[in-house]
Amino acid sequence: MRNLTTGEAASQRLLAAHYDGHPTIVIPGIISELSTRRLLTSELSGGVRFAELATWPQHERDLAAETIYRFVFRSLYKVRAFNGDPHPGNYLFHRGGKVTFLDFGLVRHFTPAELQPLLRMACTICFDHAPEAFRASLENAGFLRSGAPLSTQAIIEHLAVFYDTIREPGSLTITSDYASSVVRRFFDLRSPVAGYISVPRPYVILQRINLGLFAVLGELSATADWRAISEEIWPFTQGPAATPMGEAEAAWQARRQAAAA
Repeated sequence: MRNLTTGEAASQRLLAAHYDGHPTIVIPGIISELSTRRLLTSELSGGVRFAELATWPQHERDLAAETIYRFVFRSLYKVRAFNGDPHPGNYLFHRGGKVTFLDFGLVRHFTPAELQPLLRMACTICFDHAPEAFRASLENAGFLRSGAPLSTQAIIEHLAVFYDTIREPGSLTITSDYASSVVRRFFDLRSPVAGYISVPRPYVILQRINLGLFAVLGELSATADWRAISEEIWPFTQGPAATPMGEAEAAWQARRQAAAA
């Protein structure tokens, strides 16, 4: 049991309901009769901590990383919710890629209108390969000052950093060195782009999540075709299952849809 806010309980219930029965994503349920407005009691969860996962074979680490990646972006695009505290202490790991997710005290919920610019940015830079449209999407969302005296290429090099792993298909290993380079590139105040960018209030938490996610994947030296997995998840592509985990997830979704019909 631990202290909570009403919002934390609501977020955990929302995500637990959405991922109920998922093959690799586990969200502990809340035991309502043992909870109060100030105290949350969740179901007991087993699993090992991140330090032990780091001793497992690389294949197991890759599966755990894939589950974390799917959880982050399926939650964003399907539930419109982002858990703003993606660090190793909030995960419990099981063989075969199953991960139990803990601590929902920093979840950001997005409206459909707030989510749309994020979809537009991902679509223009990764799917349409349209640099000028990407620039326009940044300006329209408030990330980039309109009419900034910058080349579009310079803008892409600075602001497309979080898309580099998914702009092209193919297997890619995210190392800790790469994760560190993402942080350095994004926060490089010497870049000519730095003076023309800002993060609109609804999206401030995204940087925390993106950087935290890269850090976790980097510590695992995680390898996957991140682009193919993203195409499964993006609402504008909804591609076919790219991995065995994706096939299991597709079957889970089909069962849910059949039960709801």
